[in-house]
Order: sequence, then structure tokens, then C-alpha cells
Amino acid sequence: MTHVLIIEDDERVVSFLRRGLSAAGYTVSSAESGQKGLTLAAGGVDLVLLDIGLPDMSGFSVLEALRRDGHDLPVIALTARDSPRDLVAGLDGGADDYIVKPFTFDEVLARIRARLRDRDRSAATRLEHGDLVLDLLERRATVGGREVDLSSREFALAEELVRHAGTVLSREQLLSRVWGFDFDPGSNVVDVYVRYLRGKFGADRIETVRGAGYRLV
Repeated sequence: MTHVLIIEDDERVVSFLRRGLSAAGYTVSSAESGQKGLTLAAGGVDLVLLDIGLPDMSGFSVLEALRRDGHDLPVIALTARDSPRDLVAGLDGGADDYIVKPFTFDEVLARIRARLRDRDRSAATRLEHGDLVLDLLERRATVGGREVDLSSREFALAEELVRHAGTVLSREQLLSRVWGFDFDPGSNVVDVYVRYLRGKFGADRIETVRGAGYRLV
């Protein structure tokens, strides 16, 4: 189970995040100070939500210590400072993303999922499902040993389907992951590209689940 560490001294914020993340299936730990947060991070976590305004040391210092100690886990900065200088400083210091307070839980969850997907993608170089193989470094796809020519968007869609093989992915999920959150949610582009993939992989490989989405079978 994915373990998220919250380094934040505001008990209301911690409680808000802990309830939401626990309900979403994450293991959650928290620390009210930078030093305690560094100690917990050393024990092994998958992602850190890091408040910049901590009582004992700045979040920038915590971030610097994490990177200096070789921790390459995703770090999302939580900050009430929305000036470009502060945001740039956080990203330059090694943060993977930032969220400006006040925030909604949906925003936090979306950012966490995005950063964890980035980490998983960078860790794997080859995905397989049956005789369907995706080489993530070469951006090549083969079916039964036969190379299949895919556009960049077709490859991205195939990657999402293979990573979640057997799981139904809604059109909205595929739109957000392959085309970006700002893409027109009323578009039928997902259906069009699924049709393209069926033509190249075989019509029976991608199942339509009526009213729900698509599943690689």
C-alpha cells in the first residue's frame, strides 16, 4: 500500500488530509516538525506532502536535507506563499510539485496520483500483457513479436491500458491521463483512439464496458 508522509504543523490540515487519503486507500503518517519528518522519511515512504512554513525549520531546508540524503521520492510542497519567487525556489530546491493553500482534497489527490505515476513510469522500461509488449525507452509496441506502428498519443493510451490491464478505465480518467486535465471532456477522442488501437492490436483486446469505460483483457 502506498505510504504518504505529511509534514505539517497545522492539526486541522493534517486531519483533513489524513481522513481523505486514508479513505482513498493510502497509508498515512504525519510529523509536526521538520526534524521528525526527516526521521520518518528515513524509515521509507512513497511520497511526502511538505509544508513550507514549519516551526523548527523551513520546508526548503527539509527538502534540501531529503535530497542531500539521497531521497528521490516525490515531494509536493504545501505553501501559503504564492509569489513566483517562492514557487520557483521550491521547485529549484527539488520539489516535484506545489499546492497553494487553501486547497481542495480533489486537487491534492490528483497531484499525488500524477506524481506517483511519474515515478512508476520512470522506474519501468518494459510493460507486458500477454503477447503485447511496450518498450517505454524505445517507444515501440509489438504484438506476438510483430512490431506495430503507433503515434505518440496511441502509445500513451496503450501504456495506460496496459498498466491497468483488467481494470475498467473511464473516458474521463483516460482523458486526464493521456490528453491532460484541460482537454474538452465532451470530446469523443478517447473512443476514436480506442478504435485505432483495436485496429492495430486486435478488436477483442480492448473491451467496452457499457456506461463505465474501457478495459484491456
